[in-house]
Amino acid sequence: MAQSQQIKQNFLNHPYVQQANKVVSGQVSSLDAELNKYPVLRDLETRTKVPKAYGVLGLAASSVVLIFFNMFGLAAPISNLIGWALPAYLSVQAIESPSQNDDKQWLTYWVVFGLLNLAESFAIRPILYWVPMYFVFKTLAIIWLMLPATRGAEVLYINVVRPALGNVKARAQRETGSTNPFQKDSGSSFNPAGTTATSSFEHDKTL
Repeated sequence: MAQSQQIKQNFLNHPYVQQANKVVSGQVSSLDAELNKYPVLRDLETRTKVPKAYGVLGLAASSVVLIFFNMFGLAAPISNLIGWALPAYLSVQAIESPSQNDDKQWLTYWVVFGLLNLAESFAIRPILYWVPMYFVFKTLAIIWLMLPATRGAEVLYINVVRPALGNVKARAQRETGSTNPFQKDSGSSFNPAGTTATSSFEHDKTL
């Protein structure tokens, strides 16, 4: 018994173990500070007496296990819950906040996430057949899309969605041509009185 305690103490006192412990403690503290921004998590911590960071990490670890092994058939529901519930809550917080940057972030997320779910709905059976552990990859992709540190939704929007929509719009304009007698230049809108007025809805959007 004393020997096992000595081995354990020597392991804990090893410089590499102490350094790793400091790194982990720092990351947990940073996560706790980030989670402290959300009143619902602060209230939950007060009621359960469980630190926010440990609760979130425990929930995340449990979700990973359930999704990875598809226990009780919960891989798909948990993956969808991560993709819908948390972003919905954060979107409400963004709407209520005075800043507009988070509004753009979550609006971009919902556009990209909606398009990916639309594509998935057309090919879910072949995907599940040919891609092993599909919901593991889907959950990781959802996390990559939503995290402020990665901003994956913006990456996909800029590099995939925006060019695709631009090509569709350009093709539609080529097909219609200028046959519309009421069509004006892009900086003005038609006025029945015979004058042009600058559209109040025209603005550049940059990410």
